[in-house]
Amino acid sequence: MQQRVAIYPGTFDPITNGHIDIICRASKLFDRLIVAVAYNPGKGPLFTVEERVEMITESLKDYSLTNVEVDSFSVLLTHYAKSKKATTVIRGLRAVSDFEYEFQMALMNRKLCKDVETVFMMPSESYTYLSSRIVKEIALYGGNVRCLVPPLVADRLEDKAKAFKVPGKE
Repeated sequence: MQQRVAIYPGTFDPITNGHIDIICRASKLFDRLIVAVAYNPGKGPLFTVEERVEMITESLKDYSLTNVEVDSFSVLLTHYAKSKKATTVIRGLRAVSDFEYEFQMALMNRKLCKDVETVFMMPSESYTYLSSRIVKEIALYGGNVRCLVPPLVADRLEDKAKAFKVPGKE
């Protein structure tokens, strides 16, 4: 019997507790789950791909998810999925505002590769407001993000915030 392999792709810049919630829940549905960090320089990431892979790997160690692996990719998602023999792409939906973009991407991925299905998962209610963009903004302006991200990620964000210069503020 063929393994049920799913990919949870994203920039994860940085990974949040909402992402981890989806990872933990998706890992129960599939034999193998690949958390795939996308190279996406157009988004102007705060962390390198290597840093993101390391932070995710370290953050997941506390959860004993033996069927989860962390990887990175820089090709079309459908090509990556085929190379990993994945049949499912996991995408998180926080709010209706996410749906239009995610729906468009799911349909395009289906057009490119009819053998890969997209499954949308909603995070737990306590994480519906949470995004990497918001976390970065809070951290860079000196806010406390320790309840929003794993401890290692909070430490790394604090380090980045020390070097961040707020325009117009000395």
